[in-house]
Parts: sequence; C-alpha cells; structure tokens
Amino acid sequence: MELSKFCCSSLVFLISGIVLPAVVAAVGINYGQIANNLPSPDDVVPLVRSIGASRVKLYDADPRVLRAFANTGVEFIVGLGNEYLSKMRDPDKALAWVKANVQAYLPETNITCITVGNEILTFNDTSLNDNLLPAMQGVHAVLVNLGLDKQVSVTTAHSLAILETSYPPSAGAFRQDLIECITPILNFNVKTGSPFLINAYPFFAYKANPKQVPIDFVLFQPNQGVVDPDTNLHYDNMLFAQIDAVYSALASLGFKKLPVQISETGWPSKGDEDETGATIENAKKYNGNLIKLMSQKRGTPMRPNSDLNIYVFALFNENMKPGPTSERNYGLFKPDGTPAYPLGFSGIEVSSNTTTPGYSGNVNVTQPATSSTGYLSISSATVKFSSTDFSNIRLLCHAHLSYLIHRRKII
Repeated sequence: MELSKFCCSSLVFLISGIVLPAVVAAVGINYGQIANNLPSPDDVVPLVRSIGASRVKLYDADPRVLRAFANTGVEFIVGLGNEYLSKMRDPDKALAWVKANVQAYLPETNITCITVGNEILTFNDTSLNDNLLPAMQGVHAVLVNLGLDKQVSVTTAHSLAILETSYPPSAGAFRQDLIECITPILNFNVKTGSPFLINAYPFFAYKANPKQVPIDFVLFQPNQGVVDPDTNLHYDNMLFAQIDAVYSALASLGFKKLPVQISETGWPSKGDEDETGATIENAKKYNGNLIKLMSQKRGTPMRPNSDLNIYVFALFNENMKPGPTSERNYGLFKPDGTPAYPLGFSGIEVSSNTTTPGYSGNVNVTQPATSSTGYLSISSATVKFSSTDFSNIRLLCHAHLSYLIHRRKII
C-alpha cells in the first residue's frame, strides 16, 4: 500500500471557533470500536477532519464506517480478523469476503489496503503462522481476478516483538525462530508492492524503566539523544531508533527497499498506579510532537528523505477493552466527541469541554456486531539499558520484547 501523500497546507480547519492551519502531513489514525458509547460513524467524519487526518485504519470492515466516509477522499485500511485466516485458503470464501467487504464500497470509499491478521507471528501459534501467508495470497489472488490489485494492496501488521535485536539500530535483526516464517511474507510484500507494517509503543519502554529511560527521549522533547556507535547517526527519540532497527532487520534479509509504515503508535492519557507516565500531559506531548514531526516531512536518521507513514493509536477511548486502565485511554477523543486533552499541534489548543463543530453528540450505545476484537490488548514490552547515565545509554529499543497481546480466544 503506497498511500498517496496528502498536503493540506492551503487548507484550514475550524476548531472551537478558531481558524487554524491544517497539519501538512498524511496523518493516519486507528479507528477502533471496542466500546458501547461511541458516536455514529457519520459523526466521526468531522472529527477525523478536525485533526487533519487523511488516512484511517480499521480492525475490520465495518459497513457503517465505510458508507459514512464515502466520497470524502479519506484512504482506508480495512482489516481481516485473525479468526478468518484459515477460511481464506478457500478461494470461494476469499472471493466472498473481498466482494462483501471491499468491492462493495469501491470506488466511493477509498479503500487502499487490507491487513490480513494482526501481530500473528508473536502469538507463537503454529496454526496461525501457517495460515497467514496463504490467507494473504488468497485475498491478493481475488483482488487480481477482480482487477483491484493495483488499487488495493494486501499486507499484515507485525508487533515489534518480531525483533530479536534493536540496539544499536544499525544492528536490528529479526528473531531467528521467525525468519523462516517472515521471509516468504517479505517476498510477498515485494512481489505485490505492499508495505511492511509494524506496531511500536515507546510508552512501554518508559513504563518498564522510568528511572532509566529519559522521558524527553520518548516524548520527542528536546534532549541530547544517543548515537549509534556503528553509524554515528544521532537519535533524539526512541520511535525513530525503533523504526531504523526495523529497516536494518529488513536489510539484513535483503529487503533494503521495502517501505515501512508504523501501523500503530500512541500514548495513554490515563493508567493504573503502576503505569508510570500514563498522563494527559505526556499523551499530549507524544501525539502532538509526533504529528509535528510528520508535518515537517522529517525522515529517520537512517532514511532522512523518506516520509513518515504513521497511524496514531487511537481515535477514541474504548471503554470495553479489558486489561489495565491504559488500554481504555489511548484516544485523542472521548466518546462524546470532545478532545481527551488539548491536541497541541499546529497551534491547536482545544478545550476539553468543547464539542467539535459538526458533531451532534449522539452516541451509538451498541457495540457494532462487525467490529473485530482482534486488538483487545495493546502490546506491553520490556526494555533494558546498560547504563543509567543518559550520556552513555546503549539504548535497547526493544532488544528482546515480550508482548501481552489479544486477550481473546482465536477461532
């Protein structure tokens, strides 16, 4: 999925009665729906526009959402849940799924990509692993037969836990036990022209080691940064170090030119007592500074000329997600359509008690039957450091990651 770039420098958005410059970036947002109090999809359209987002990623193919965004120009990634992987081996079932969930909404709704499964390789489930690539191939074959493969690509989203080594970024490498599974998937990405998607959360590095991980380094705040001793490249934030570790891991397997997109990243505005750093102020800084970097068209130290393709997690706080408090508080917006905190980019400072223009305040009190629960838990992680002295930190941006993912039974 090579999504087109969205430049809105000549546009303005009206928020809280203030005319402000729109964000000059292809801002992406994850739209999850594990909640029973979210606004209707029709009311979500102006919220997406209010943050300058031109790309939306779903975890399913909710027909209400796809209809609501018809003729808006917003690019969509739709998801095929983990429970469908085995079924996609059957050409007839793959054809039926694509016709019902993709073709039916084209061209009015701009669907550009299908993610087949989410973070499959870190489940350590042999059946899921074995079905992942055949499912991707089956869906792609249907798109080819329908003449849609040039418009809609097929990929899968990975957890950062697929990396075995990530420090220094230039030494990034995939887990040895996954190379046999991941290499054919990468070949598929190259052959079909689809990107490599990765979910990355610096929040968990800080949560695990708040005394060792400098908060400014994970929040994109001014700091002295760290230097990769092998390349002398300077890193002033953890996310960029993580992204470059992924580039290095891909290069180590011969995939130097495969495009990388960050399919999930974000910061919770609230957490439990042991969830250090989960505050409104930190969420504002992380997401606001991230979107500022995207608007600057700034690449990573290893790929300075590559535009960042990042999907912020998430559009809403989702009250039905299980697990720690943070799980339910990643949203930029509350369910009533008001900002969860001042957005803090492009001069935007939205009062938390002000409703975004265009939002009616109506909510849908029933969880959509089509909403996938394939992302019930945001991944948790551990990070280690060889020094508590920031000037000498040998940053492990998830050298060996242990993830707690998807607290549901996979069908």
